[in-house]
Amino acid sequence: MTKKNYDVKNLKLAGAGRNRIEWAGREMPVIKLITERFKKQRPLEGVRIACCLHITTETANLAMALKAGGADTIFCASNPLSTQDDVAAAMVEYGIPTNAIKGEDGETYYKHISTALDHKPQISCDDGADLVTTLHTKRKSLIGNIIGGTEETTTGVIRLRSMAKAKALKYPIIAVNDAETKYLFDNRYGTGQSTTDGITRATNILWSSKIVVLCGYGWCGHGFALRARGLGARVIVTEVKPVRALEAVMDGFEVMPIAEAAKIGDIFVTITGDKNVIDKQHFETMKDGAILANSGHFNVEINIPALESISRKKRDIRPFVECYTLKTGKKLYLLGEGRLINLAAAEGHPASVMDMSFANQALCMEYLVKNQGKLEKKVYSVPEEIDKKVAQLKLDSMKIKIDTLTPEQLEYLNSWQEGT
Repeated sequence: MTKKNYDVKNLKLAGAGRNRIEWAGREMPVIKLITERFKKQRPLEGVRIACCLHITTETANLAMALKAGGADTIFCASNPLSTQDDVAAAMVEYGIPTNAIKGEDGETYYKHISTALDHKPQISCDDGADLVTTLHTKRKSLIGNIIGGTEETTTGVIRLRSMAKAKALKYPIIAVNDAETKYLFDNRYGTGQSTTDGITRATNILWSSKIVVLCGYGWCGHGFALRARGLGARVIVTEVKPVRALEAVMDGFEVMPIAEAAKIGDIFVTITGDKNVIDKQHFETMKDGAILANSGHFNVEINIPALESISRKKRDIRPFVECYTLKTGKKLYLLGEGRLINLAAAEGHPASVMDMSFANQALCMEYLVKNQGKLEKKVYSVPEEIDKKVAQLKLDSMKIKIDTLTPEQLEYLNSWQEGT
């Protein structure tokens, strides 16, 4: 490698990063099994891959699996605050070009994406679709190289489906986020635990007795609501989708419009994938001392420009905690600059759930290579056989056995003649 294709905070941090990557690897048995197979079979031999992901210990284990498979990879951050600098340094030491610095500004963030695209990738691996959209808008000349891509998160899938609907998507992409072994575990258990972890680390609050307002009751919202309630909080859900709102009610949570919830909440958490979910009129009615956090992918869910417009000053009061003093004298506290709080102030999802998410990533990239030229320019679901394979490998690693259908049961499920 040369200085041209990596940019990290400090290579001297690599030792600490190696230790943390090893620790995460203990909880990633599926990735380990895939890595061992990839070493033997080399299914990604010579394939250039650009990955725009959160640079964490779990991502490093994915990176090593891809390298074991023969891939020529380069990594950049998918969020300015999510990078773990010691991990980025260790990845460079492992021979994996990495461009990511925690706290990088917007210009540096997109410079790093551009450096990843200078690699002339044949596969894109994205988390939020910034790499893909940059490729489609500013680096169109590279599209001819692309075999296909993968997308890790809900926000990115929403953007990609919008591109496909508008006939703007120029190559096939697999929505890894939609795999059952991803969203049922990573989104629910991972986001639930890591969001509460990030808020706790940033604030050191006691959750018990707090009124928590959760905006968005998708799978990520499910997980967070359960954990906040488990810590003793009273959870109020706001939603725009009737079915999800009904589900929240049936799960035992209060449901009301955000305009009503804004008046009584102590902690507000957005996990929707949309913008301006918490807006000016909500800030104006909140209690003095309310805490605002976002666990959606982009920092647009809380309308920060609107918050600034009604504030007379702001100051850092703790790491990842900004105190906004409104013109009325009321104080509101914004966590992690409104970015992903679970990665801004904590370490992101536990390795054991990322094990399945990144197993899907690795296997889907292998699938794209095997099916080069056979796929349309659209967003695909993860092939069912890959989803099932990941689940089975995870069960095997946990030494859990399950039943199998008998021939008679299979015949019954595939027939219609037999009834009562």
